[in-house]
Amino acid sequence: MGVKKRWVRLGAFALVGLLIVGAVLQFTGLLSKLNPFETSTVDRSQPAVLQAMRDLSQYHAAVGDYQVIVDIEKDVKWVPASIAGERTLFVAAGSVDAYLDFGSLAEKSLTVSEDRTSVEVRLPEPQLAKPNLDNERSYVFGQERGLVDRLGALVSVPDQHQFYVAAEKRIADAAQNSGLLERAKINTKAMLTGMLQALGFRVTFPAEPTT
Repeated sequence: MGVKKRWVRLGAFALVGLLIVGAVLQFTGLLSKLNPFETSTVDRSQPAVLQAMRDLSQYHAAVGDYQVIVDIEKDVKWVPASIAGERTLFVAAGSVDAYLDFGSLAEKSLTVSEDRTSVEVRLPEPQLAKPNLDNERSYVFGQERGLVDRLGALVSVPDQHQFYVAAEKRIADAAQNSGLLERAKINTKAMLTGMLQALGFRVTFPAEPTT
């Protein structure tokens, strides 16, 4: 009988232990839900308001994707970099559209032959749109700051606008020298040729002056 009572007591203790463990787990789970320091996000932004509408007459004929690393360093004269100054590496990615403005086409831009079988098209010069930076792929890759700048960053929000401006300029320069304008002109000629040929015209473009 003594042995049986011991086994009964051990079983009871084990059962009580399991109940205690279960209660603790439930209690800790409840505490996590009742955490007084839990953070939440509330978006109180107002809806966008339409300010203006514009009619466009642009044919966007080509787009280029670019990536650039902006390396900007600010030094304080006669002060070591460990005390004041900063250097920032900013990775920027964006695209540039090349387009032709058909709104500038005049009657003299299209010359139809007397037998109305061919048409000569004079195209306006292609232009580049403002670079469109991809915010999801543009970021500060690395930053080194002196002690004074690190302390200043604790009390004020760092200005990253300068990095975006510098990146836009470099991407615009790259687009200007990458052959994107020529690609836009070729694509536009192909589009107009296909459209006018479908109407029964033979399409020609005036020869461009050689430089």
